[in-house]
Amino acid sequence: MKAINLIEEIDRVDTYKRFGRVKQVIGTMIEAKGPASSIGDICYIYARDFHYHKGKKIIGEVVGFKEDTVIIMPYTSVKEIAPGWLVENTRESLQIKVGNALIGKVLNSLGEPMDGSTLPNMPHFSTDQEPPNPLNRPPIRESLELGIRAIDGLLTIGKGQRIGIFAGSGVGKSTLLGMIARNTKADLNVIALIGERGREVREFIERDLGEEGLKKSIIVAATSDQPALMRIKGAYTATAIAEYFRKKGLNVMLMMDSVTRFALAQREVGLAVGEPPATKGYTPSVFSMLPKLLERTGTDKYGTITGIYTVLVDGDDLNEPITDTVRGILDGHIVLDRKLANKGQYPAINVLKSVSRLMNEIVSKQHRIQAEKIRDLLHTYNQSEDLINIGAYKKGTSKEIDRAIEYHPKITDFLKQNTDEKITMNQTIQSLNELLKGDSR
Repeated sequence: MKAINLIEEIDRVDTYKRFGRVKQVIGTMIEAKGPASSIGDICYIYARDFHYHKGKKIIGEVVGFKEDTVIIMPYTSVKEIAPGWLVENTRESLQIKVGNALIGKVLNSLGEPMDGSTLPNMPHFSTDQEPPNPLNRPPIRESLELGIRAIDGLLTIGKGQRIGIFAGSGVGKSTLLGMIARNTKADLNVIALIGERGREVREFIERDLGEEGLKKSIIVAATSDQPALMRIKGAYTATAIAEYFRKKGLNVMLMMDSVTRFALAQREVGLAVGEPPATKGYTPSVFSMLPKLLERTGTDKYGTITGIYTVLVDGDDLNEPITDTVRGILDGHIVLDRKLANKGQYPAINVLKSVSRLMNEIVSKQHRIQAEKIRDLLHTYNQSEDLINIGAYKKGTSKEIDRAIEYHPKITDFLKQNTDEKITMNQTIQSLNELLKGDSR
């Protein structure tokens, strides 16, 4: 063991042990008499019939208080816990091991490999970090190539930008994330799968991400069957891993699927500890935790974290509370449209409903003008689409509509991309030039 690691371990040792006893279990919450605690402290719960060093250990976290009672939520099931069990407070927040050995691994929310392997000795890193000081955030001036023609060409994002992918279920969010993970020019991918079905985790790794994508990725998975606290911690653990590698000077791509399920997990915890339901059943803590989590990404003086967050739009309603809140926090949004997916356009990106707030600052003037022309053509076509489809529009009535009809098949071909197709930024720019060749406007 390196000397610095040994010193860190010695510093982490607490010579005092703080104990309490389980009083009762209500739902997913454990109420304990003592020990002295703070919100976020990690506790160990031991069977009362065993010495605390030898008995079965269940890990939980302090989530609230009720008079002199400590409310703890476990990271696992509560079915084995009984009154009288011993509760030990570690006086620490959740710590995970971080280092290059994590690359290519699939981890749970506690930072442990899900294949049962062991990690070597590495530094410990708290999952609860503060966002960078706003004055220490360098401006975003450089674009990041994602390898998706529709995004790189019309919705260009920068290194350190945070953007949301908004879509209903089954419109292609996971497939698009897999394409980005394989094609991006970022140094490292950190992918958080929050609240996914257990079946979908392996499918995403093997089908969407692939061997090529896994080689430069770290995956944190918290499936839907796990306690709400594990789903919440999955988001924090993935963000902490990305922050560690940002401090190493890397350009990290953090992808989270999905923020909606993170919010649902926090609502579950909030209701359990007695918070009142506020907007459409969501508790106030949901709306305070979202900006704290999402603001941790971005740029700092060492490196960048480009955040891509999927948002499951309930009933395709882009104005429901979580969708509206996340859209206001992030630096842009990409909307996947079910109508386009039904027409066979993949990825089903609705360019007119999507925006990258930093695109104009990170692309050339010519690129910006070309993107604006394509948006104008799409807008003109969509405004007259019903008339065109029923044959009510007569050619020559409007030069603008005639141009839109002429260019529409070319634009649709530009927006389509096969899942195994990798397109560089230079190829995207060249495609834009060819698409608008001869356009005198």
